[in-house]
Amino acid sequence: MRGRGRVQWGACALAAAVALTATACGGGGAGQAGVVSASWGDPQNPLEPANTNEVQGGKVLEMLFRGLKRYNPKTGAAENVLAERIETPDSQNFTVTLKPGWTFSNGEKVTAKSFVDAWNYGAFIGNKQKNAPFFQYIDGFDRVHPENGKPTARTLLGLVVKDDKTFTVRLNQKFSSWPDTLGYSAFMPLPRAFFTDHDGWLHQPVGDGPYLVDSYEKGSVMRMRKWGKYPGSDPARNGGIDLRVYTDNNTAYTDLQAGNLDLVDDVPASQLRHVKSDLGGRYLNQPAGIIQTLTFPMYRKEWSRPGSDKVRRGLSMAIDRKQITKEIFENTRTPATDWTSPVLGADGGYRAGLCGAACEFDPAGARRLIKEGGGLPGGRMTLTYNADTGSHKDWIDAICNSINRTLGNDRACVGDPVGTFADFRNKISAKAMTGPFRAGWQMDYPLIQNFLQPLYYTNGSANDGKFSDRRFDKLVDAANAATDRAKAVATFQDAEKILAQQMPAIPLWYQNGSGGYSERISHVALNPFSVPVYNAITVN
Repeated sequence: MRGRGRVQWGACALAAAVALTATACGGGGAGQAGVVSASWGDPQNPLEPANTNEVQGGKVLEMLFRGLKRYNPKTGAAENVLAERIETPDSQNFTVTLKPGWTFSNGEKVTAKSFVDAWNYGAFIGNKQKNAPFFQYIDGFDRVHPENGKPTARTLLGLVVKDDKTFTVRLNQKFSSWPDTLGYSAFMPLPRAFFTDHDGWLHQPVGDGPYLVDSYEKGSVMRMRKWGKYPGSDPARNGGIDLRVYTDNNTAYTDLQAGNLDLVDDVPASQLRHVKSDLGGRYLNQPAGIIQTLTFPMYRKEWSRPGSDKVRRGLSMAIDRKQITKEIFENTRTPATDWTSPVLGADGGYRAGLCGAACEFDPAGARRLIKEGGGLPGGRMTLTYNADTGSHKDWIDAICNSINRTLGNDRACVGDPVGTFADFRNKISAKAMTGPFRAGWQMDYPLIQNFLQPLYYTNGSANDGKFSDRRFDKLVDAANAATDRAKAVATFQDAEKILAQQMPAIPLWYQNGSGGYSERISHVALNPFSVPVYNAITVN
């Protein structure tokens, strides 16, 4: 599917099994009755729950699936959806009991086996799922996904189906907050068709969420339509969502103003000065669990050689975060002083200032550290970013200007744009980066663990820079095992201190979610992940 220029996922063929409401198959645009048009970008991978770990694909999975838990759209709290209860006597052995009455959109019942089969598929190394590390705490993961050599099993030892409504999970260590991770997309259930006709499922994804995939034209639009028989308490309040692909969010914003688009969830930096006058009360700006960083390719010798940690810290000190967030982002960003997010709160792990001097603008200190570390590799570096979304060119250029002024060299740092987000992600996956690159992180679930382990733990699911430190890993393991919440948070923060020493990624700023919408729609909001709550939107 990834090699095709145009992909169609047809829901019309399933008309006998499902009910599409409000609109017929096909079509869709601003003005179509009941259907909301929204800006979007092509996802990197097919919509397999265990293979999607980026924002654009995640937006679709949030509409297409429901799992054991879901994160409250307002508070971010993990709340039961398909789970009736999750019980444990020791924070290591869990019994999961499902609620009755749930089905997939093709009519198949959602059972305990739907979860166990999906998790086994996601964990098995032969299936090459990007989110496989999310299953690493389930007993037997080392057998199905070994670090070296071939797997000795195909299923996780710690998963056992008891009956249609019940399954048990045995972890390989205590993990007191493990149930709160289960709202993440990797843990979604899958129907039998996913396994018996995988290629067919990829062309016609079937989930258990409030929407169906009607069709997908790569590079153009994905049409989601309301599933009329959705059994959950949060049904779609509109007829569907047309996710329109934009390679320039300024174009999306212009289309919104012209009445050709209903919703944008990323207001371009260049529009922030006048967005309030443009949209009035239809402009959204709220804190979100998002941090923007620059990640170093630690798999390259020039960035992992002795002394390179000084160069990385020096570069961090050469960036004037306050000026950039004020002048480019109109204070819709806040300079970062740790690697998490203020939305966690102090009791959840956010600790202002943990990065220390390395996150403070200090040109003299920056020059000293970079010189002591041997200087920039080759005397020059590039900052790579995707050019299609997020107004990244503006702030990348501003960072390079700050570094160049600090070093007194106009060519020390230059931006390196990649045309599309998908191509950018593919280069990252191929370990083809030569210098620092944009690495924004939108939390998967509201735990400090999620800001640290996926990104910096050895072989973490989103460890794009391939940073590895045994001390960091050991502290993360200890924090996960702690049953006392305060102790767990403090131990995670000890792990963060190692990031401050090594600087495998430069924290830049915490990001607010921003968006705007047309007069045609109402009840528009962003969740704590900065994703529109699509199912709550109504068409006027």
